[in-house]
Amino acid sequence: MSVQTAATLHSQRRYEGKILSLRTDTIQMGGREPVEREIVEHPGSIVVVPITNRGGVLLVKQWRHPAGKVLLEVPAGTLDPGEDPEETVQRELREETGHRAARIRKIGGFWVAPGWCNEFMHAYLATELTADPLPQDVDEDLEVIEVPLGKLAGLVRDSRIEDGKSIAALMMVLKFHGPKIGA
Repeated sequence: MSVQTAATLHSQRRYEGKILSLRTDTIQMGGREPVEREIVEHPGSIVVVPITNRGGVLLVKQWRHPAGKVLLEVPAGTLDPGEDPEETVQRELREETGHRAARIRKIGGFWVAPGWCNEFMHAYLATELTADPLPQDVDEDLEVIEVPLGKLAGLVRDSRIEDGKSIAALMMVLKFHGPKIGA
């Protein structure tokens, strides 16, 4: 049995927000009956693992209202209209950690929640950091901490790092890029 692609028969905008929108699509797969799908539209985002010159990783602690708690995360952010993901990396690094990276390397990317959202997150590794802060966003109150690279897997295993983007990006770095971090 082969996987069917879907044809969109009708699309209706339900909500238009500052960082996301919601639409309802009526789709048809092959000869099946049409079905409705709710889709959250998002302009895309980045996640970045910043490695310090000491070999540590800069993480941020911040209140996440939907989770109802402070989470420990890697820096991340939404693409501005027309913004290249690498520009977003530098902007978010400067806003969230107070650093700029001399070297940025794409390490992958992933769909955040493809069952109901079109957000694609670009994952990066940032090295050769220097101080170059920008003001934090008005809705952010962040604490930056440096964690040794060797302690990251334990933080994920012990559920001290709980959000998917941070887990995905850190595991990409640890599993696939660990020996080549400075290269």
